[in-house]
Amino acid sequence: MRIEEFAPFADGLDHPEGVACGPNGEVYAGGEAGQIYKVGLDGAWEQVGSTGGFVLGLCLDGEGAVYACDLALHAVKRIAPDGAVASYSSGSPERPMVSPNYPVFDAAGNLYVSDSGSWKGNDGALYRVRPGGETETIGTRVSAFPNGLALAADGGHLYVVLSNLPGIVRLPLAEDGTVGPPETVVELPRHVPDGLAFDVEGILYVSCYTPDVIYRVSPGGELDLLAEDWEGVTFATPTNIAFCGPDRRTLVVASLSRWHLTKGEMPVAGQPLHYPRFGG
Repeated sequence: MRIEEFAPFADGLDHPEGVACGPNGEVYAGGEAGQIYKVGLDGAWEQVGSTGGFVLGLCLDGEGAVYACDLALHAVKRIAPDGAVASYSSGSPERPMVSPNYPVFDAAGNLYVSDSGSWKGNDGALYRVRPGGETETIGTRVSAFPNGLALAADGGHLYVVLSNLPGIVRLPLAEDGTVGPPETVVELPRHVPDGLAFDVEGILYVSCYTPDVIYRVSPGGELDLLAEDWEGVTFATPTNIAFCGPDRRTLVVASLSRWHLTKGEMPVAGQPLHYPRFGG
């Protein structure tokens, strides 16, 4: 695609890094002072809550609650639809969260969370948060700044950005809860990959913190360029990405270095996500 096929919208946000699709296709984003925004594809937005910290990645459950990785508060915060904020997880007993970065739900309601650790410190990890908040550390073997996450459609693999590899790996997830060793999907020398999203054809979309590009990775591992913004205007420092809208065909891009989101219409829909309902 040409960069001209993407367009900024929802101007005036506070340097959004995280962007997510709600259960009805709505857009949510976070801000550098802990803001949680609900955004229409027409560009209208409202702030629906705040953690008071620094929001990175986020996702939602079936009741419309937002689960936000908060860098400043070292925790995943749950923001209820009425704006009430509670701590959902601050790490496992053996490893408190340091730099929680991105969350994703599986079909059983488990929340996988990347903790990036420190830049080039090789001290990151992954967590699995059981429904209710019980947390275990599962991924110390992917320590090179784990960042964006995405689950395969069948739930058999968790895909992980390792920004300091730099590249993408995947972890086999067994039905008994065990996690296999990382398998390299693609390496991206001289890039800093950040966000991930699958479409319904199994193509993995990868947004890069630098340079300002979005790639696609085929199921066979072939890499091709979706779009590039060498001027850093339409999307600048593209971090998280999400397929949004009622048909999940609108790819929304968060630009950490800007004050807007960007959108582009895709020829295929994004992979459906999991929105568990916990009865709360």
